[in-house]
Amino acid sequence: MTIELGKKAPDFSLLSNNGETVTLSSFKGKNVVLYFYPKDMTPGCTTQACDFRDMHEDFSKLDTVILGVSPDPQSKHEKFIEKYGLPFLLLVDENHEVAELYDVWKLKKNFGKEYMGIERSTFLIDKEGVMVKEWRKVKVKGHVEEALNFVKGNL
Repeated sequence: MTIELGKKAPDFSLLSNNGETVTLSSFKGKNVVLYFYPKDMTPGCTTQACDFRDMHEDFSKLDTVILGVSPDPQSKHEKFIEKYGLPFLLLVDENHEVAELYDVWKLKKNFGKEYMGIERSTFLIDKEGVMVKEWRKVKVKGHVEEALNFVKGNL
């Protein structure tokens, strides 16, 4: 399945940090910022999560839910949330099925080594479950503000 703007976002169910199973379609009636990130507790991922935390109330006022997805296990998500006071759900995609569904599981290179991992990406899904915006190969600095401005101006 390919991700297409203007089409229904692919539905999925994943375990969340709080032990409950979360289904994307259960958020119908709210906008959803679905962001994929490589790993809890790393510098870039921590900055991004804290930026979403700091603007969480602004997103909430615009009827927008934030969901973070990474291959980390539930216990690591719990520690990440506790350490940084994150007010949104982090979803467990250990088998990277949803990352593959959204085409963000990519071959990466770091210091000459090749490996598979998450390509930092964000998807904006409207209240009807339609994909309205995607950001791929996200650079952390300024990204959350850009996403918030898009929600303000378009949804």
